[in-house]
Amino acid sequence: MSQINKLKIFNDPIYGFITLPNELIYDLVQHRYFQRLRRISQMGLSYLVYPGAHHTRFHHALGCMHLMQKAVEVLRFKNVAISKDEEQALYIAILLHDIGHGPFSHAMENSIVEGVHHEQLSLLFMNKLNEEFDGKLSLAIQIFKGEYHRRFMLQLISSQLDMDRMDYLKRDSFFTGVAEGNINSDRLIQMMAVVDDVLVIEEKGIYSVEKFLMARRLMYWQAYLHKTSLVAELMLMKILQRAKQLTSHGIQLLCAEPLLYFICNKVQRETFDGNMLEKFARLDDFDIMSALKNWQYHDDEILASLCRRIINRDLLKIKVSSDKFPKEDMQRLVSEFSALHNIPEVDAKYFIFKGKIKNQAYSAAVEPIHILKKDKTIEDVIEASDQLNLKALSKPVTKYYICFPKQLAEK
Repeated sequence: MSQINKLKIFNDPIYGFITLPNELIYDLVQHRYFQRLRRISQMGLSYLVYPGAHHTRFHHALGCMHLMQKAVEVLRFKNVAISKDEEQALYIAILLHDIGHGPFSHAMENSIVEGVHHEQLSLLFMNKLNEEFDGKLSLAIQIFKGEYHRRFMLQLISSQLDMDRMDYLKRDSFFTGVAEGNINSDRLIQMMAVVDDVLVIEEKGIYSVEKFLMARRLMYWQAYLHKTSLVAELMLMKILQRAKQLTSHGIQLLCAEPLLYFICNKVQRETFDGNMLEKFARLDDFDIMSALKNWQYHDDEILASLCRRIINRDLLKIKVSSDKFPKEDMQRLVSEFSALHNIPEVDAKYFIFKGKIKNQAYSAAVEPIHILKKDKTIEDVIEASDQLNLKALSKPVTKYYICFPKQLAEK
């Protein structure tokens, strides 16, 4: 019987060759929970704006693990003691940090799986995998939950300068073609050190940190919060909310069984059991897109129209402003659309709605990015930097949007 070679190499468009360090990592990557990430887009409906943005969370998770391998190597070179078990746990925790993402996850979390955040789902998946792998993920889970005594290990996984952010900025910049998001992850990792179990960046790396924070700000406005990506995601939320409303009135919808389950049932963290987790593990982008393709011919014209608009990229118009839109504007648009299509105003609100978005590249309120100065003192990057723009980056910027059918703009 032939032995499977589990020391695989992936060819990644960003970093070149990524190696799986051992058999346990290989078995986790091969697991159906992780393979599902091949069918979960990293940037949701952003491909409607950037045609190249079809990369997946599978790509991203492997990229994060690759950066973690580099970080462990650099820290060990600087005499930071990291045991074999801790190294393994870091690789597992970063590999699985996004395993709880659902299809078009932010739209899902705000419509049909609204009771459970993707980080909570990631932890549920990790606990289930830990049972299957005889407790070999226990230390990784401890680090992921922030319960391990070595604080810098959690910072490598989840902080304002972690492997997750480093990979998604570089990767999303590459696949969208938004050059402003490209960062020098190699330089950032080379500048890492640990002082009193806290992750720090050596002072000579401060310009790379400044570039990283600026890139994050620009990627949010140009990609993640791009107004067309935003309106497409909001429309998908409206579709799922409409589907939920229709099924609650006994109207049948044709879609995959796991999707139908979450449309028909209210999901809460307290009642999210192993059965729900298995159903969630069967959900991916294909289920949503297949449903939209079916529902565009449904008898309910609201559902059908919204689905057709996404399928054919005939999106609602969106206006973004630094000032709030007056309630009267919203009401006028609702009344016009209601009269034009002879539908109740409550139904018109599926096509006309408003809200707000926030962008904050750096928060002084949570754990800061620590800069290790030449005199061995440690400062928040905001204080250590001579770049005045960084202070501005730490202030949240709120913008307001209103969405409505283009035909109303032409009137």
